[in-house]
Amino acid sequence: MNYGRLADLGRSVLEQTVRRPWAERLQRRLLRAIVPYPMRFAALLTLARVARPFLPRALQRKIPTRRPAGGSPASAPNARQMLILEGCAQSVATPLTNAATARVLARLGIQLIRAQGSGCCGALSHHLSAEAEALNHMRRNIDAWWPHIEAGAEGIVITASGCGVQVKDYANLLRHDPAYADKAARVSALTRDIAEVISPADLIPLGHIGRGQRIAFHAPCTLQHAQKINGRVEAILTQVGYQLTPVRDAHLCCGSAGSYSVLQPALSQRLRDNKLAALTANAPEIIATANVGCQLHLETASDRPVQHWIELLDT
Repeated sequence: MNYGRLADLGRSVLEQTVRRPWAERLQRRLLRAIVPYPMRFAALLTLARVARPFLPRALQRKIPTRRPAGGSPASAPNARQMLILEGCAQSVATPLTNAATARVLARLGIQLIRAQGSGCCGALSHHLSAEAEALNHMRRNIDAWWPHIEAGAEGIVITASGCGVQVKDYANLLRHDPAYADKAARVSALTRDIAEVISPADLIPLGHIGRGQRIAFHAPCTLQHAQKINGRVEAILTQVGYQLTPVRDAHLCCGSAGSYSVLQPALSQRLRDNKLAALTANAPEIIATANVGCQLHLETASDRPVQHWIELLDT
């Protein structure tokens, strides 16, 4: 059963038959108007950080801390080339993720291409039932990536597992668009989560950079259930010397679920607290995850650092 497709159908029916209260409609429109656009999101985040000392503690914890951009490696001649999705929220809130990815892949002889004009994958609009808007985000990305694909880029690397689900579904979502159906199918076929690009064997030359540090890995729903990538990140982290702590009920959601943490805060926070209790039960030093939404959501209540797992390889 493809739960995601059923959920899409259910959302469409709901939007056509039930009129939401005006406050909900405004909230959803603001999310779509700000989050997918990095400059707008960055401006809002800057204002929120300035105002943080004057806000209630509960709101203070929801504002992501400032992180360094991290820079990028120099281009390597004759390197394999792959595209990378810069994304929207991740490029602003956790810029170190893609910078770390670029450095790690450079060591493996892969140069990442940042395509001018690419941006949000379209997932937020799609999940908020703004289908035409979502399809326009998808078409824009395809237009930005296509010259590089024609020039021989061998893949599209995604470091946010939620975005990976969306881009891998471009073929389905654009299947009725005569101008984009074939291109969308090619894009979906080329899309890889970063865990699918790196193998444990690739990292043998790095040695035990983890030095036995205790890590709890949170596998996002979009990684383990939607993309069916299970155990691969854990094998990679173990290969480089991290000690993975057991996590009970690892299949359960953390409560982020894209915009869910904003639209359904009470239930989302209960799921988050349950997940953090499971992640910290065996005293890890760091919590690692594979999706920016999960990372930001978990850190609002975590007493230890929450990072994207690729950053643990960037030493």
